[in-house]
Amino acid sequence: MATYDWLFSSLGLEEWCGQGKSGAPMSMADLLAKSKGDEAQEESLWDLPFPSMDALNESCAAFPKSRELTKGLEDGFLNIKDSLSLVLDPITQPLSWGLDGALYAMLNTPWWLVIPIMLAIVFLVSRSWKLVAFVAIAIGSLAFIDHYDYAMQTLAIIFVCAFLCVLLGVPIGIAMARSDWLQRSAIPVLDMLQTLPPFVYLIPLIFLFSVTESKLYGIAIILYAIVPVVRLTDLGIRLVDKEVIEAADAFGMTPRQKLFKVQIPLALPNIMAGVNQTIMMSLAMVVIASLVSAPGLGVLVLRGIRNLELGVGLVSGLGIVLLAVILDRVTKASLARVNAAQKQ
Repeated sequence: MATYDWLFSSLGLEEWCGQGKSGAPMSMADLLAKSKGDEAQEESLWDLPFPSMDALNESCAAFPKSRELTKGLEDGFLNIKDSLSLVLDPITQPLSWGLDGALYAMLNTPWWLVIPIMLAIVFLVSRSWKLVAFVAIAIGSLAFIDHYDYAMQTLAIIFVCAFLCVLLGVPIGIAMARSDWLQRSAIPVLDMLQTLPPFVYLIPLIFLFSVTESKLYGIAIILYAIVPVVRLTDLGIRLVDKEVIEAADAFGMTPRQKLFKVQIPLALPNIMAGVNQTIMMSLAMVVIASLVSAPGLGVLVLRGIRNLELGVGLVSGLGIVLLAVILDRVTKASLARVNAAQKQ
């Protein structure tokens, strides 16, 4: 007698249970128990299992198993996969073009052009020769150990994905700051994106796009990294002093003028902090995205794990740390300049 027979008997569902048969595939544990001929023993109150789907199925064959739930979700997703791909493919194709173009430009431009341009950009945003020297030494070290191409691939992916995160995230954050209803609606979505494990982002995308397409890992990176810039843009605009807004209204500013001349400049430190976090999260996701053909230093990390090549994994990991420090220092230097300009 199964544990919860009494439950279905008290509900008068014996006939329904007798007619049903689970369509879920048998688990390995069930197959082993069946092959050994194990017989069900009467369980004490101490060993009473929780009334889960599988436990109830043992008493009523018509009751679905948990494997039927997961299989139903999978079948439902596969049924709409073609329709989703038909809609998403043309929308996301520019992302593939942008990633492929950035990778091609980084790898086919001579190093003696790429490195000076990068150093010039670092100086323009930071106005710090010490930081320029640090970036030059870091990039030179990666190039010296033949990791230059991998580092440039990683940077190219981060530049494209972080740029798109800012391009999409800042307007979303502004819209959330101007609409309480939109903020309440968007916060659960942002919470979900922020708490989902990084690997989970890859599961539905693998079914929707080909592994050879750049947009597969590009979408995963953007979904994972866009949350900070959205949240901090919303927060920065909401933290603008109400007295400043009232003064802008008194001067007769239109909503557009008030946004671009008052709110965004005052919220810029928060927005820049969001950009910094978005870049850091993009870098973290690039390593995980190497599982689905994302090029860069993450490929070497994955190779070190798969082939147990300790040196390859450690050196490439240190290279990722160097890139993280470079990006963090540069964005924080630009944030410091913005804060200094705000105080003047």
